[in-house]
Amino acid sequence: MSSNTLSAVLEKQIQHLRLTDFPCGRGSWRKKKSRSEGAETEETDSLLDLLRCPHSPWSYDESWSPQAAALRRLAVLAPERLNADFVYSYFTTLRVVDKGVLVIDDGLLKFSKLEELVLSANEILEIPAENLPSTLKILELHANQLSALSSLTSRPPPRLRYLGLGSNSLGSHEDISHLTGRHWPQLVCLDLSDCEFQDQQALLKALRTLPCLRTLVLEGNPFTLASCYPGLTVDSLPRLSYLDASWISSEERHSFKGLAMMMSGDLIVDRASATVRLGKIRGIPDPLISADENTPDYPVVTYGYFITYEFLSHQTPASLTFGAADASGGSDADLQSSKNCAKETSRADTHELVVYPEETCRDTAHVSSHSTSKLGWSECMDFSDTQTYIVHDLGGLKRFLNQGLDLRIEEEKVLSWPAGFEDVTMAKASRTVKEMKGRKESPIKSASTKDKPIDKKKKSLPELVKDTPIRRILGSVHVPLQSLVKRGQKVDVLCDLGALYTESEVEATQTFEKDPGKKTKENKKKDSRHRGGSGARQKNTAASRGKGKGRKECDMDVLKDDSVSVQMEPVTVELMVELEKWQSASEAHRLRLPRQTS
Repeated sequence: MSSNTLSAVLEKQIQHLRLTDFPCGRGSWRKKKSRSEGAETEETDSLLDLLRCPHSPWSYDESWSPQAAALRRLAVLAPERLNADFVYSYFTTLRVVDKGVLVIDDGLLKFSKLEELVLSANEILEIPAENLPSTLKILELHANQLSALSSLTSRPPPRLRYLGLGSNSLGSHEDISHLTGRHWPQLVCLDLSDCEFQDQQALLKALRTLPCLRTLVLEGNPFTLASCYPGLTVDSLPRLSYLDASWISSEERHSFKGLAMMMSGDLIVDRASATVRLGKIRGIPDPLISADENTPDYPVVTYGYFITYEFLSHQTPASLTFGAADASGGSDADLQSSKNCAKETSRADTHELVVYPEETCRDTAHVSSHSTSKLGWSECMDFSDTQTYIVHDLGGLKRFLNQGLDLRIEEEKVLSWPAGFEDVTMAKASRTVKEMKGRKESPIKSASTKDKPIDKKKKSLPELVKDTPIRRILGSVHVPLQSLVKRGQKVDVLCDLGALYTESEVEATQTFEKDPGKKTKENKKKDSRHRGGSGARQKNTAASRGKGKGRKECDMDVLKDDSVSVQMEPVTVELMVELEKWQSASEAHRLRLPRQTS
């Protein structure tokens, strides 16, 4: 018998009960029957205490079946009753979780009165219905490797009332055809959570044939990301009482009344709409805070800031190019989303094309990179950036949300020079070559700091020419979005990217590592400039300390000041990702009207 079969695992669990060993069974440790009934009762109680006490060495794990503990007690009270047939028929509940079971063999049929079978987190590929006892009422198969239901429905247990199929690779149209009242006439509760069902209308059509269905779990399936969920499910299954562990109130059922009939028209069902909003950034250090007063006027340095991320969006095969969906191939909603994207973004391109072969519709999806508009530095930068993404590939959207979103803060540095600055530089280089050859040329005026006061009087501000922008990523953060797949509608978080450093601070740190003495001198000069009149006092204090130990203490004080200056507040970004969900049939009808008139 293979150790990976269900019956082998169950036999091992029964052996661990030690029904014939001390303190159970009929061994020599049991006193013979005597006239003293009290002594006999006391001995039995002592044996039972050894079974019940959690610290007893004869206490075993009995969580795999409620009947395990009762069977051990019976092995103390009436051991003569325990034969093989009695033991197998005694079990009504078996829970074999994460035991590596691969096969459900016919050995399970020995448990002739079994009503509940839990086989979660195993490696079962198929469920042969002929090996399931006909008395079964509850069957839990969560988190196995099921990819088809045909073997289970060939001869299903006729009394089954609960069927758990969550977290399996189910979702084909053939699987849907096996979820009807013909196969499960008494099914009351059905768990299909975290599977791969995408055709919501086809699934609901099959589930309507289950006459006793009252509780249904569908969360985690791709179609639950659509705007029409859960309204369409509530209106399509009028006998349903619980959906995704929530009670369906009469008000909720009334608000969605008529939605199923609307779906028979041209209203799109399998479509999700996700809105991403970026708010304020706080905590970015001022890049010019450490600017030296002796810095030349040119180049003029300006800084701008962006937030970038990638998100899944809708695209048709006719427009597999950079940018948003083509208006000729998409819906009006897709066109409006494209217009908003073109209007509000400064840079949007296709980061990665993702095409799923199992997709039956004409739509595909790609990961689109979005960058906000550029803002200059301030202590609080409010981007107020809102993007809406229309996605038809719900399976791709589920995978994307499970992976999460990567948010980045980028800095753009631009150097600007006077229009003739490059010509002057070239002329200087040419003059140097000529002088080396012994030729005398008229000197060319340079843009030195000495000539600046004269230039400002004679000339107006020069026209500036910008260099190619230099962009770098200041920081990034990963934002989990799995809650949107599991019953959530909105993720509203304050992303913490930690403390960031300006370019000048990074350069200063590198300089200090190369030449600590030079860094200390520069820090002294900066302190005297920033503190104004306290510069002379700082100089006198350093002089009074003198050389040697006093000098070292001075240097350590400066280093301590630097360590305080770089411990800045963390950079935070406001982010919200929200899935559109229709709250009533009338709301869906309003969204439908533009499609009818277009």
